[in-house]
Amino acid sequence: MEQSNVPESGGSEQSNDGGGRYQRSMRPAFIQITISDAKQINYKNIEFLRQFVTDSGKMRPRRQTGVSAAQQRRVAAAVKRARHLALLPYTQQMDK
Repeated sequence: MEQSNVPESGGSEQSNDGGGRYQRSMRPAFIQITISDAKQINYKNIEFLRQFVTDSGKMRPRRQTGVSAAQQRRVAAAVKRARHLALLPYTQQMDK
């Protein structure tokens, strides 16, 4: 008799890892702001606001920073105010 290559469990040879074509990876939260740190959200606190801006000058989304919606709105307003006063750059400087 011939031996078949079918696994003994009766299932297919494919692994059951959730299926699908694309795999979602977990993104780590960069910053976790607590309620006591909410007072630091100020346009004058440039070092604190730099944590919410990428190297290219874009603001990091909530899913990366781990802040609440209300705190994200306060951070966005502070970053925009700091940009307007030229405390933070709008974009990355390009060397020509």
